[in-house]
Amino acid sequence: MRFTVAIDGPAAAGKGTIARAVAAHFGFAHLDTGLLYRAVGMKGGDPVAAARALAEADLSRPDLRSHAASDAASRVAAIPEVRTALVEFQRDFARQEGGAVLDGRDIGTVICPAAEAKLFVTARPEIRARRRWLEAGGDASPESLDEILAQVNARDARDTNRPDAPLRPAEDAVTLDTSDLSIDDAVVRAIEIVKARIDPR
Repeated sequence: MRFTVAIDGPAAAGKGTIARAVAAHFGFAHLDTGLLYRAVGMKGGDPVAAARALAEADLSRPDLRSHAASDAASRVAAIPEVRTALVEFQRDFARQEGGAVLDGRDIGTVICPAAEAKLFVTARPEIRARRRWLEAGGDASPESLDEILAQVNARDARDTNRPDAPLRPAEDAVTLDTSDLSIDDAVVRAIEIVKARIDPR
């Protein structure tokens, strides 16, 4: 069976956690497409050349979850040639036998517009900033909550206003706002959405 689940949304909305849980529930393969852009950004040098030469080993770098990698990803993702270089990899992954879940910024709109299930996972900026702040250690974090909120807002502005593949919900995506949901509740809701697409009866 070939079945693609496209999950998009802004940083720290919970889409990665939801995508992993959905993939595990249905036995689908999972790709965090943000890792592709983080890896390209952290390789340094010419980002277009880095995207074209990206290898699977580059996705296992230990620093890909850092704030620096997140910012680097947002910058290189705004380069059309970088996005083009990574499109084929993502589309091949999406149509593999056995089903696939991809999460990112433009999966349902650009990479897999024909995906059988599409979710747009979001949350209020202050909620997402607090999640990032807590992940970084809360009061022990080297950055204040206000600083992280400023970073979240700047990232949102870059991602939604870039001319090539801006962050936005696909017209047929189901929006899942996780602001006031526990992760367990958000996962249950996402699984229900996907299950309804697999068996629409």
